[in-house]
Amino acid sequence: MLRCNKYIFAESLEEAYELNQKKNNVIIGGNGWLRLRKRQWGTVIDISRLGLDKIEEDAEQFRIGAMVCLSDIEKHKGLNAYTHNALKESLKHIVGTQFRNCVTVGGSIYGRFGFSDVLSIFIVMDSYAELYKGGIVPMYEFAKMPYDRDILVSIIVKKKPLHIAYSSFRNQSTDFPVLTCAVAVGENKITTAIGARPSRADIRTDSTEALKDIEKYASDTAKSFDYQSNMRASAEYREHIAEVLIKRTLEKTEVPYGN
Repeated sequence: MLRCNKYIFAESLEEAYELNQKKNNVIIGGNGWLRLRKRQWGTVIDISRLGLDKIEEDAEQFRIGAMVCLSDIEKHKGLNAYTHNALKESLKHIVGTQFRNCVTVGGSIYGRFGFSDVLSIFIVMDSYAELYKGGIVPMYEFAKMPYDRDILVSIIVKKKPLHIAYSSFRNQSTDFPVLTCAVAVGENKITTAIGARPSRADIRTDSTEALKDIEKYASDTAKSFDYQSNMRASAEYREHIAEVLIKRTLEKTEVPYGN
């Protein structure tokens, strides 16, 4: 249950930003995870009336407002066509349809959760986090940043030609992932992300020449990430799963590889 002393609908991003500078205040997104925290907030700041619930597309990019819910992204024809349905694949196992109708992409990305499917897929694309005060930051840099009091306004995805694919391993459907894997293959570069390690998703970038030996690439890439143990899996098991997922995800891209 969400408990607070005051609930305010911000009339501008500036108002929301000023209110959010107080340590006991918080921006509310879809309230999927915030409501689970056992604390009393001072002021909850609702930015749902600021027009951040749209997906805009032009010839060069997608701009996804922070208040866009995950189900809207899941069903967006332009995003699905660009990502070869990889984005849809990354979202479909997140709890259930009702949950995805509520939670927002802004809350999912800003949280930088270790279990995040959403961060894992966006981090391999040419994507950026647009912050109200911090400006536009590459997503892989934003993923490593410490939490601050800025506001995530939108996610920008540049339309660079990419073959993108996504895979995850779960102990059961709709559970948190044991491991996530996203791959984006461009003209000369391959980017692989491994998430739910169980720490934040991270990437490795290589030349596409590495795909001449996909078995070696999967093995070397899996070993290059750090893994930890938790109630879902051990670090050793995650590393083993990573090698399998990398190979399977590469195969999904349908990019020719091998000698």
